[in-house]
Amino acid sequence: MSPALGVHVGQQNMTMPEMRKLWKDLDEARVDWISAWDHFYEAPPANGTQDHFEALTTLGALAADTQHARLGCLVFYVGYRNPASLAKAAATLDHISQGRFELGLGAGWHNQEARAYGYDFPSIGTRLDMLEEAAILIRQMLTTDRSSFTGRHFTTVDAANQPKPLQSRMPIWIGGLGEKKTLRIVAQHADGWNAAYVSQDQFKQLNQTLNQWCIKLDRDPTSIKRSVNLSFNLALTDKDIKREKNRIVKEWGPAADRITSGALLCKPEAAIEKLLEYHHLGADMINIAIRAPYHEEALSAYLEQVIPAVKAATS
Repeated sequence: MSPALGVHVGQQNMTMPEMRKLWKDLDEARVDWISAWDHFYEAPPANGTQDHFEALTTLGALAADTQHARLGCLVFYVGYRNPASLAKAAATLDHISQGRFELGLGAGWHNQEARAYGYDFPSIGTRLDMLEEAAILIRQMLTTDRSSFTGRHFTTVDAANQPKPLQSRMPIWIGGLGEKKTLRIVAQHADGWNAAYVSQDQFKQLNQTLNQWCIKLDRDPTSIKRSVNLSFNLALTDKDIKREKNRIVKEWGPAADRITSGALLCKPEAAIEKLLEYHHLGADMINIAIRAPYHEEALSAYLEQVIPAVKAATS
């Protein structure tokens, strides 16, 4: 089966008309997935110096503007929104999109924006506890008539969420790379797992670890979809490759090596082989993560050359 091939659109450094045109064009090109990310500041962090739109409201426009692609956010940080409220928003977005919305959850990483906006940003252990509670609570809100949940971090009391999503079971994705806790939470509570900016070797290792957690918890590993996000740095010439390498170093600083390992930093022919390798390692979905300004000719090459070649090779 062919992998789903999507585009993770960072809602920064574009005007709203520019962004809406981009995702309409992507939808018309029949990409399988379009997503936003959940930040108040730009990513990589630049202390709030770049234009950046909020995720939930952006997704409302995305849902209304498109007709074909599955939609989501990879991923919502559970510390920014009450999970019951997020479940309500997810159901609403499912109706706007006519049943195409999928909900992504994560433990967050952008402490710069959290501090700036007055949110607590506790230790990763606490944030992962919050993530697990949120996944349980949100599933209740999406599937049961009433939700009563008492956790350490979140609570509902006979809470109704009407109308329910159009989908009988809205997929919940959990993003993260932690082998001891994150992947255990995925195995227990998620329909899908997302890994961002990882090399083929790291994706293989993490995928195997997730399978091991599924076996320990008596869950069928094939019941969990696997996805990977790759930084979009496709190049058409050797000069373009050098420019994109320099761009990653400039934007990401100390994290540049990690991002580069999970980047589509190559020409179209090599990109086809790279995507096929991720798919053969278990990726059911592969998303390119676009940060404006992006190379429009490179994006056209991806849509017109790379995607058809990958689909043809895996059909």
